[in-house]
Amino acid sequence: MTRRSLTIGLVWHSTQSPNLGLGALTVGHLAILDDLTARLGLQPRYRVIGVGDRSPTYINRADLTTKGLRTKDLVNPVGGLAGAVRACDVLLDIGGGDSFTDIYGAVRFRRMTWTKVMALLLGRPLVLSPQTIGPFEAGWSRRIAVAVMNRCRLVTTRDDLSTAYLRTLGVRAPAVEATDVALRLPFTAPERTPGDPVKVGLNVSGLLFGGGYTGKNQFGLAADYAAMMRRIVARFAAMEGVEVHLVSHVAGDHIGVEDDHTACRALASEVPGTVCVPPFPDPVAAKSYIAGLDFFAGARMHACIAAFSAGVPVVPMAYSRKFKGLFGSLGYDRVVDCRADSAETIEAALFDAFADRAALAAQVRAGAERGLARLRAYEDALTPILEEAAQR
Repeated sequence: MTRRSLTIGLVWHSTQSPNLGLGALTVGHLAILDDLTARLGLQPRYRVIGVGDRSPTYINRADLTTKGLRTKDLVNPVGGLAGAVRACDVLLDIGGGDSFTDIYGAVRFRRMTWTKVMALLLGRPLVLSPQTIGPFEAGWSRRIAVAVMNRCRLVTTRDDLSTAYLRTLGVRAPAVEATDVALRLPFTAPERTPGDPVKVGLNVSGLLFGGGYTGKNQFGLAADYAAMMRRIVARFAAMEGVEVHLVSHVAGDHIGVEDDHTACRALASEVPGTVCVPPFPDPVAAKSYIAGLDFFAGARMHACIAAFSAGVPVVPMAYSRKFKGLFGSLGYDRVVDCRADSAETIEAALFDAFADRAALAAQVRAGAERGLARLRAYEDALTPILEEAAQR
């Protein structure tokens, strides 16, 4: 039987971002959509629409093309954003995971919103795929966001805080609470050798290490993050039978303060015996490496999701509400809050969790199962929308 074709636009995804979290969203989402379209007897073609990047692509598929948006593409009525949207039967907008908000400034909010408005203007069904929604702090941006969401076929949150926020906004569109699609990111766990040391992975955020984009504690952390990470690395490295692995999840020569690897190299040079892990070529390689660790902590949320979904005991080090929203929705309460907790509190929680890592492993497995069940709810809600779009 001939399978019906369907062109799916993946908006604000990426096949080449040096932020492997965005790549993890894309690969995980593709895994979900491949399975779902196969069950529905559809032949998908994917069109990734988002920010262009000069990094090499790490997702190479014959059924996938990309459209990197430049400023002029947003208003080009033929070959730019409009042309990319017209080529699709349905648009799944993931908003980079957490960028449908005005907290990153008016310019980014307008770009994030205009792609949604274009889909609606051109009559294409629009789905907001699992993501953090908001906050929208300005009245004008809040009104625009609500108007757009009310015209979506489906709004999918990835945490209970976003779901509650939708209710306070009065959004009337069909809504589903799922979780982060990166839970479906595939991986291959490395073989372990008997007698190996206990491998502790620490993801050091270059952005937090340097004080944010302003260099002046932009995210309002309660502790000196760089000094705290120096103490944590040194203390783990001093433990007998422990091997510290410094893991970057955002890395690139052209990304400045965002680069985790620069911070990891600095710490490795200060603490002998630590392993400074080279930057990963793609998100699957990153998750596969993390899967071989015995304990993990970090401030890049998708590095923590990689550990969580691979069964590795993990302590996420939050600098925004998205961490507690996501992990809390899955019943996992080992998140530390770098904005509210003192360095002493964070360090105590981290080393207590390390000592209790066998119990954490059980909690991680249970939470990951809850997450996969939530993603099945997203698939169920998406099914009639894809079937209808394939009949256009």
